[in-house]
Amino acid sequence: MTATTDRRLRPALTFAFYGRVSTEDQQDPEASRQWQLRRAQSLIEPAGGLITTEYFDIGETRALPWKRRPHAADLLAALADPHRGFNAVVIGEPQRAFYGAQFGNTFPLFAHYGVPLWVPEVGGPIDADNEAHDLIMSVFGGMSKGERNRIKVRVHAAMAAQALTEGRYLGGRPPYGYRLCDLGPHPNPAKAADGKRLHGLEPDPAAAPIVVRIFTEFPGGLGIFAIAEGLTRDSIPCPSAYDRARNPHRDAHAWAKSAVLTNPRYTGRQIWNRQSKFEALLDIEDVSLGYTTAMRWNTQDKWIISKKTVHTPLIDDDTFAHAQQLLHRRARTGAAHPVHRTRNPYLFRGRITCRPCTRRMQAQWSHGDAYYRCRFPEEYALANRIHHPRNVYLREKWITPALDDWLTTAFQPHRLDDTIDLMAAAAPTESRPTAPQAASAEAARAVIADCDAKLAPHRAALEAGADPTVITQWIAETQATRARAEADLRTATHGSQPRRMTRDEIARLIRSISDLAAAIRQADPEDKAEIYRQLSLTLTYTPGHHTIHAQITPTPDTPQNDKSPQLQRSRGDFVGVRGGT
Repeated sequence: MTATTDRRLRPALTFAFYGRVSTEDQQDPEASRQWQLRRAQSLIEPAGGLITTEYFDIGETRALPWKRRPHAADLLAALADPHRGFNAVVIGEPQRAFYGAQFGNTFPLFAHYGVPLWVPEVGGPIDADNEAHDLIMSVFGGMSKGERNRIKVRVHAAMAAQALTEGRYLGGRPPYGYRLCDLGPHPNPAKAADGKRLHGLEPDPAAAPIVVRIFTEFPGGLGIFAIAEGLTRDSIPCPSAYDRARNPHRDAHAWAKSAVLTNPRYTGRQIWNRQSKFEALLDIEDVSLGYTTAMRWNTQDKWIISKKTVHTPLIDDDTFAHAQQLLHRRARTGAAHPVHRTRNPYLFRGRITCRPCTRRMQAQWSHGDAYYRCRFPEEYALANRIHHPRNVYLREKWITPALDDWLTTAFQPHRLDDTIDLMAAAAPTESRPTAPQAASAEAARAVIADCDAKLAPHRAALEAGADPTVITQWIAETQATRARAEADLRTATHGSQPRRMTRDEIARLIRSISDLAAAIRQADPEDKAEIYRQLSLTLTYTPGHHTIHAQITPTPDTPQNDKSPQLQRSRGDFVGVRGGT
């Protein structure tokens, strides 16, 4: 029998190819995929290998672990499928695939499912028992991490130098009062050849005078709130309203405190690094999930301010410096108040809503008494088309006695039936889940079923003598995934639309808490606050009419909850009980 005949009788070695490219450096994804693919093919073709499946992540940073890269996660999921369509995996560039300790967190899955992992730097499949192979892959992970860190340092240093010495505009939205202008071709010849232009800042004819007004009124004695109210009163669009396209997520009705007074760009200098990317662990209990990136404001000592004036200033240096001194002085006016750790219970903390603005009233302790306050500047109220006093105060002692009297009275034995009838009539109507909720619930059930199917083989492998460390990690990961899916299922099933309770269910809840309601008057403040919490008590205060509407809402998931009629308070006391809400 010839060698050719032997090769035909052998089963074909089919591969899945994995690669990754980040577009942050303006790389061509297709070109990167092609050269990584050719490198992988040159490794497996001498052994008769054939690539039948491709997994290629585009735009995903190497710092993301495989579980959080879309196509890498699909590849890991395919390993568990006996009908996956390939029997080995090949990687064209390990430094693009693995970062830091990712190889050590990922390769055990390949070993568990018996899928060889081929890498050009090893010259073939990685041997799980070969220390040299493990060392090589660990080195490449470290090199990948070092390369990324070096790129970050070089880019940050270059941008800092451009902002400091050249005053170059490095992107981002222009500050209020300025707009972008064209400064000619880009100084980088390659970028200029691609048609890129250099941009700078020039005064905005409509907004620049407003900035000048703010810097004139503040040293003149007006406070920040007074300036904001004056601008709103004069119907001057706030920054969010003036540039609505870039601020669709912000409230555009009125002016608020802003960073106008602290922005050195108004002196004609460029500023950079006011914000920077910050990486935090996604899950502190599972560091293998990697980091999540968010923007964070830097302190002023880290700002990069150009040495020279690079665009038209709206104010001079002396005016800006004077404004900073005033801000600093007003922030430190008066002696610092010592920090006291009090145990004021605040019976209704987070439970009182101001009806005009629908915001929660803030708890405040003053002269030995608990108050609830809602502060809403008049000009803000006018801009939002609501009638709201500047300050609304509500004393806790005005509410508690009458509320406790009502709770005790409403749950007395001779009134239980009437109370139950009112609550049954006011219970929410039955509603079916929406299509997105149903889809989310179905997806969560599928994940739970998949996790249940995985747990049994994991435990069987553990009993069969497999590595306890690896198996325990798999079981923990599967259980964590199942717990998240159960939480998603509860959210999709219940949502914000409660199930309608029957009269019998409400009656059982009411009778189970009747003794508790009667004991409220004698309860300690902390115990009383806990009782209100368990009753899901909510209060809505209408300052103009001096009335409070109280409501407790029964739900099937909270056995101590119930729903009440409304209470009406006038001149500091509840004067009656009205029908159900």
